[in-house]
Amino acid sequence: MVLLARKIQTMKFQLDNGGSGYSISSYSPGRITVNEEVLTSSFVITPERLFRDWAPQTFDQLSSAHFASVADLRPEIVVFGSGARLRFPDASLTRALVEAGIGLEVMDTGAACRTYNLLVSEGRRVAGALLMIGN
Repeated sequence: MVLLARKIQTMKFQLDNGGSGYSISSYSPGRITVNEEVLTSSFVITPERLFRDWAPQTFDQLSSAHFASVADLRPEIVVFGSGARLRFPDASLTRALVEAGIGLEVMDTGAACRTYNLLVSEGRRVAGALLMIGN
């Protein structure tokens, strides 16, 4: 019998943001570091603002009001991190984004962290709506 061990990865970034704005410097299960601040709950991030403690803490807690609050920020695109694995929210939950003409990319939170940083480096008006990666 062969047993396979699952290794939990920590990803660190080195992104030059010119000394201003918010970027994600690392992530691992249960924590994401924004600039030098360690966050342990869901949050919304833009290059200009950080909204700590975004109300939904799990995928099942998502509501249309959560996505409407992100749409109110008027980004060009929202990168939604669904947690440790890729899960797509129901279209009824993301209606506010569609109605506002805001793009939505859905991915697991690790991929969302990397994509958010890439889009920021390109000067895009992006918002990251990130559920925490479970332990």
